[in-house]
Amino acid sequence: MASFLHTLRNDARLVIDNIADRAANLTDPAIRLGVTGLSRAGKTVFISSLVHNLLNDGRIPVFEPIRSGRVSKVRLEPQPDDAVPRFQYEDHVKALVRDRIWPDSTRAVSQLRLTFDYQSASGWNRMFSPGRLSVDIVDYPGEWLLDLPLLSQDYATFSRNTVELARRGIRADHSGAFLALAASLDPAAEGQEDDARRLAAAFTDYLAGCRADRRTLAALPPGRFLMPGDLEGSPALTFAPLSDLPDEKPAKGSLHAMMERRYEAYKTHVVEPFFREHFARLDRQIVLVDALQAINGGPESLADLESALGDVLATFRPGRNSFLSSLLTRRIDKVLIAATKADHLHHESHDRLEKITRRIVARAIDRIGLSGAGIEVMAIASVRATREATVRHDGQTLPVIVGNPIAGETINGESFDGDTKTAIFPGDLPENPDSLFERSDSTSEDIARMGLNFVRFRPPHIEETAGGLKLSVPHIRLDRAMQFLMGDRLA
Repeated sequence: MASFLHTLRNDARLVIDNIADRAANLTDPAIRLGVTGLSRAGKTVFISSLVHNLLNDGRIPVFEPIRSGRVSKVRLEPQPDDAVPRFQYEDHVKALVRDRIWPDSTRAVSQLRLTFDYQSASGWNRMFSPGRLSVDIVDYPGEWLLDLPLLSQDYATFSRNTVELARRGIRADHSGAFLALAASLDPAAEGQEDDARRLAAAFTDYLAGCRADRRTLAALPPGRFLMPGDLEGSPALTFAPLSDLPDEKPAKGSLHAMMERRYEAYKTHVVEPFFREHFARLDRQIVLVDALQAINGGPESLADLESALGDVLATFRPGRNSFLSSLLTRRIDKVLIAATKADHLHHESHDRLEKITRRIVARAIDRIGLSGAGIEVMAIASVRATREATVRHDGQTLPVIVGNPIAGETINGESFDGDTKTAIFPGDLPENPDSLFERSDSTSEDIARMGLNFVRFRPPHIEETAGGLKLSVPHIRLDRAMQFLMGDRLA
């Protein structure tokens, strides 16, 4: 009964929030665009470049409202949610343009409001539309999105799934200390705070090790364990899965009961508020994917990314669970899966990058029935850090990319200093994406045999015009992404 009343109360809050948002849209039309992606996918860079190009007359010919001249003004305005931190656009652009460094990664939810003054392409719409649309960009860590499936899992299911995963493949390289400690503790013994803290610390170290692994594991819930913020040290973040749990209800006061209670507190005080206050109010969503980093990691890394994105996409579908399905009339009607860092490849491989990304998400889309819900996959570079050229090598003309690799990046034993501009032949992605998912005992050798060379580059030097004005940030297909996500609302 308590669980039913709790769910009913949350559903009622969603109804009230949706009604309030719809009422506000009558006089101040707005859409909420969610921007997310797993670690190092480029969320901050995407938002910064999108806004910079819109405010500085960037080259965005595919974005029809700008190309047709129907947009008279684009401006930043105060965000509507006073309790949500503002996305620090100015600081991030300064890092990109002046300092030529990539801005800090997303650590929490932030928001920015971008408003368009425009003339509708339809005479009928011009009679009734105010000619103004606000786009509320909501930036949040993809790791938090991976927490949403926990809402439908009890503690025993979470423990079983997490422990089984920790025993396999790459994760086994990092989980030894955590699994040994979990196995040494008796779930039926009296719950001790010291045991809880030691176990939570070992579990967090395991998650951190997986994230830092060069093979770039992606599925690492609970998301707040690696970015706790002001919740650090709280009971809601001082729990961990236990191994070999019995089926019966845990005894009061036991370690099992303590861990179960704190897991439920994590869902109540961390996951549910994020869902209710942010995710459930989104209209459009872009999910940024660093597929190249996963390719570098090999088949297991790609399979892990496939699993993580499957969990991510599942949260966009109205499900049977009463809480997750309570989007009511507020549903995400367009989802863009964007493979980032397309500038790390020659344009001849961009279509192959899209094919690989489609392969990564195809099973999830089929499984959860999202194929007709406005899903698009494309390869983009929010900031183009390289240019293309050709070089002669051993009598062959090779397509290369030219840029400044970040200091410390290496290829074939050569380390870069961060200042020297270098031409790199990135190699060709395979035409058949399935070949990348085939298991191998020597992943790094297989990648090398394909001739794939992916390194990180510094942001480009932005030229100034004769009048001293900075040109807009260069990109690849950012305008195509804008058209998919916003074009129809500015028609």
